[in-house]
Amino acid sequence: MILVNGDVTPQIAVVDRGLAYGDGLFETIAVVDGALRHWPRHLDRLTQGCARLAIPLPDPDLIGRELDTALAGEARAVLKLTLTRGTGERGYRPPPAARPTRIVQRLPWPALASAPARLGLCAMRLGRNPALAGLKHLNRLEQVLGAAELDALDVDEALMRDDRGHCVAGTRTNVFAIRGATLATPDLGECGIAGIMRGLVLDRASRCGLAPHVATLMTADLIAADAVFLTNALVGLWPVAAFVDATGIEHRYAPCAALERLRHHFTVERLVP
Repeated sequence: MILVNGDVTPQIAVVDRGLAYGDGLFETIAVVDGALRHWPRHLDRLTQGCARLAIPLPDPDLIGRELDTALAGEARAVLKLTLTRGTGERGYRPPPAARPTRIVQRLPWPALASAPARLGLCAMRLGRNPALAGLKHLNRLEQVLGAAELDALDVDEALMRDDRGHCVAGTRTNVFAIRGATLATPDLGECGIAGIMRGLVLDRASRCGLAPHVATLMTADLIAADAVFLTNALVGLWPVAAFVDATGIEHRYAPCAALERLRHHFTVERLVP
């Protein structure tokens, strides 16, 4: 099912600024047991994104009703919510009175990997822009080109860095490294998406005996880690079995009790799909 501004239709205007310029935001929401997973966190990120991009936020109750309509009794699915600035004349300058376009898609639950990931390293780099950092905006061409490398690398996911070589995230995931009792994830102050599960892990890590912090991470830090794992709203916590560096050398990780405590906590608390 696809809803556009509440109507069942797969069509949007060709002059929509989301299509023309990537002028908008999106959220990918897991539906488990017929309920939206972590909707308040998704709404909070969408609200912050609208404020930073100066896109009027539609009534959250209206958005909620449209999500419920698209869900239509499905027990397990994915809802993608896209919000654009709406239609406009040719040119980059935003219209003075934007009327946002709301798009809700119901998609089947994907076939997710059941085994730990083999993580590679993208050649594609992420550009730094603090004004857009952390947002889940529609300009995702860097991730598209990064994901295009996966087959050639023969990996499940690939790490993306910025122009300085700082680790940022996977093409569709956030990344964490455990070393001793410390849990580190890259600083997203200049690029990358602040994922919903990333925030949950940072909030809950101390309950599992881990001290969370946001840091500058290099590939050497991942290689030296006791464990590495990936997160997003659909995969939950995805352990990494091996990291393949830029030279093709594979660095494998042994079982890690700290990571298992964290995974157990998220499973028991029903925080993962």
